[in-house]
Amino acid sequence: MNVNLEFTALTSLIGEPVRATILWNLLDGRALTATELAMRANVSPPGASMHLNKLVQANLLAVESQGRHRYYKLSNAEVAFAVEALAALIPAKDENQPLPSKIRSLNDPKYCRTCYDHLAGTIGVAITERLVKQRIITPREKEYDVTKKGIKFFADFDIDVEQLRTQRRFFAKACLDWSERKPHLSGALGAEFLSGLIELDWLRRLSDSRAVSITSAGKKGFSETLKLEL
Repeated sequence: MNVNLEFTALTSLIGEPVRATILWNLLDGRALTATELAMRANVSPPGASMHLNKLVQANLLAVESQGRHRYYKLSNAEVAFAVEALAALIPAKDENQPLPSKIRSLNDPKYCRTCYDHLAGTIGVAITERLVKQRIITPREKEYDVTKKGIKFFADFDIDVEQLRTQRRFFAKACLDWSERKPHLSGALGAEFLSGLIELDWLRRLSDSRAVSITSAGKKGFSETLKLEL
């Protein structure tokens, strides 16, 4: 195995503009058709299909058939993690600006968005920081561990921490947020926590977008549980 050649081939595959656009548009974890992805990448359907086939062959995308349609999605959470990490290399602009002036609206994906199946953006980072400050989770290299206090905290959200540890994917990973340059919580725990927040109607997904809105119930809930004022 020539790792150098394989790495070069992989980065060349991802770096092609159309394929990079396709991966970016699948970062919210949804599955889209070739036609939808062709429109987003501004290429013809046959052209999109060619690029999609290459991404599937490289195991970066998975495809499922439903009736006459074929739906494409990221093959696993690690692909999403890699794409988000690459985006974090984009040079930061206006780093010295106050945070509110960076955010145009609460619907701005930089403020509150999904990264594959977990919460990201300004709010995702802020929540992660509060979880650490309250010793609900503790940083450990590039991962997080859950404290005894954290086990009870997540149990209140109907999340069984020990059961999540048995899953084959990362349990609680520190994912570098591309817009904040700070980590947010990902992995099985991050995904389950986001699902719980949506089920409680603290957060709502916006249609056809990675942006997530915070409800009045969510503002109250985050204030009471994490002392986080939004």
